[in-house]
Amino acid sequence: MIYLAPIQGITDRVFRNLFPRYFQGVDLAVAPFVSSPRKMKSGRSITAELSPDRNTGIPVIPQIMSSHPEDFVRLANTFYEMGYRTVNWNLGCPYPMVVKKGRGAGMLCHPDRVDCFLEKALPDLKPKLSIKLRIGLKYPDEVLELLPVFNRYPLDELIIHPRTAAQMYSGGVDLDMFERCLNGTGHRIVYNGDIDSENKLRKISHRFVAVDRWMIGRGLIANPFLAEEIRLHTRKPYEEKIKIIRAFHDDLFTEYAGILHGPAHLTNKMKEIWTYLACFFENEKKIQKAIRKTHHPGHYVAVVKEVFNSAA
Repeated sequence: MIYLAPIQGITDRVFRNLFPRYFQGVDLAVAPFVSSPRKMKSGRSITAELSPDRNTGIPVIPQIMSSHPEDFVRLANTFYEMGYRTVNWNLGCPYPMVVKKGRGAGMLCHPDRVDCFLEKALPDLKPKLSIKLRIGLKYPDEVLELLPVFNRYPLDELIIHPRTAAQMYSGGVDLDMFERCLNGTGHRIVYNGDIDSENKLRKISHRFVAVDRWMIGRGLIANPFLAEEIRLHTRKPYEEKIKIIRAFHDDLFTEYAGILHGPAHLTNKMKEIWTYLACFFENEKKIQKAIRKTHHPGHYVAVVKEVFNSAA
């Protein structure tokens, strides 16, 4: 199975709904996290992005950011009542603002807190629970103290990105530590991290033959055909790919234009996507620079039109 990774600001419901119209091979997505509030008078604003009638594309698992088990359970059970049978707990977000609050990867060096959270949350939790995590906050062996904790609870799966939070997205993934995780738990493991080509996945899968679930984020934004190339072992001609990406982009732009207020919001949203999508093209740095300089939708459309025309 191939999962679409949660990328805040990019893999939202619009992106997930449109993606399978143009590209094949992705089975499941984990949504970008929502934070569990201390009080839920009405969950509508929090859960609206994941309303089932608005999520008609890639099947999705809601992800929750929380360090309070009672709040987590309240929101997770709301998602269950909406029809979601699995929720994901975010223990991997590496951004300092999150970590400083003791959430996301900020909990990785506190196995006692993780244990207490699971002990309190699971008895009242209606959906199944998966966990997405990194191998540590600062040190890669921190995960080894977490595995015995996880092994005591009936988790659906562990999605492991074998980097520390301190690394952010720099440096290499630690495949040796991932192997120790694989050998240290009976839970199903999903591999996540630096899959950007069919060859890369083949090498990793040959080493970890017990793993059959793979999460891809940046690699799929940079090359939206990656999942189908992995699954079908076929490649479309470059010119055909450009036409498909262009149609996908235009649909995204139209959808966002209908829901985002103000020209800056629209161009900023599209710029985030081009941070990765530009990698598909030659002269990616030049393309990224030109798009970053746009501030009005009209200028943005003109620049992107030239990008696609030059690539065709």
